[in-house]
Amino acid sequence: MQLFKTEKTALVVIDLQNGIVNRPHYPYSGAQVVQNAARLIDAFKEKGAFVVLVRVSTLDGKDMLKPITDLKLTMPELPKGWDDIVPELADFKNTYVITKRQLGAFYGTDLDLQLRRRGIDNIVLCGISTGFGVDTTAREAFQQGYNQIFVEDAMTANEKEEHDYVCKYIFPRMGRIRTSEEVILSMSNEADRNS
Repeated sequence: MQLFKTEKTALVVIDLQNGIVNRPHYPYSGAQVVQNAARLIDAFKEKGAFVVLVRVSTLDGKDMLKPITDLKLTMPELPKGWDDIVPELADFKNTYVITKRQLGAFYGTDLDLQLRRRGIDNIVLCGISTGFGVDTTAREAFQQGYNQIFVEDAMTANEKEEHDYVCKYIFPRMGRIRTSEEVILSMSNEADRNS
């Protein structure tokens, strides 16, 4: 079954960077998510599709959100290179890198502009964390009118319950949930139909 037309689709990968991937995650490890994301990037690049690597960074911490919340989030000491895209993904050529200063990849960046200039109306979304960066980006994309596919095994969260809740109750209302294998197989089937 064809999920999307490759030329009208972008792969958007959220926050697979050194300081995030190496933390504990559930239900998939950071390494598993990176491996599945790399397979997706490889398949998208092979078809000439647009791939966006999103990273979160800060100049001095003053450019980040600091709302008053019930659950205090502390900013750990950020080692040099924490915001670099992981090496397994950084070596892919001709990917578009976006730096964000908040949870979502649309607000305050040129992501929407770059997608629209390329005639893209479908987004395949993955990364870390399911309930923060991926979820916020998904909500922003939904409000912009993009069709979305969420790659369940190429995203993970701080807690398994967070990942499961978002994948069961939130993402199905904004798009379709598939595995990395299903997305890659759909791309192969598209090539077979076009030959």
